[in-house]
Amino acid sequence: MAEERSTRDRVLDAFERLLVSTGSRAATLDAVAAEAGVSKGGLLYHFHSREALVDGMVERLREQARADVAKMLSAPQGPVEFYLETSVDSGSDFDRALIAASRIAQENDAGARTALAEIREAWFDVLNEHLGDVALARTIQLIGDGLYFDDTTGLAHPDALTHVREVLKRLP
Repeated sequence: MAEERSTRDRVLDAFERLLVSTGSRAATLDAVAAEAGVSKGGLLYHFHSREALVDGMVERLREQARADVAKMLSAPQGPVEFYLETSVDSGSDFDRALIAASRIAQENDAGARTALAEIREAWFDVLNEHLGDVALARTIQLIGDGLYFDDTTGLAHPDALTHVREVLKRLP
């Protein structure tokens, strides 16, 4: 039996879905409440303003990122392969949160921008520690960024990751 999500999580899920599907302007408190299936009062109980909603979304994103970094560190295939394999939009809650936060960051929201920068730095730190090469770690991160961009915009080539793996095998 699936575990029921808390009202707070349902509201955050709804906010993220609206940000991803319709954009920031359409993600009003009224729209979020309707999408979450709660009254506006129920939403305001958890988040007294849109800014509080953004803050809640960003804090949850940070929690999801900590879990992702832990998976990256313990991945049987190693951090590089894990990073590249997960550089696609899998439809996960974490992917939705990343895309939603990027929408908010585009509006110059300092909290979202800082969180995204911290997440990227955490991924880079794992890659750099594993590879022991700053330039290679940054290059792998940029390749992952490109894979993610292509995938989330519908431009992904079906053999892109295969090509990346072929090039990485050429490295000493």
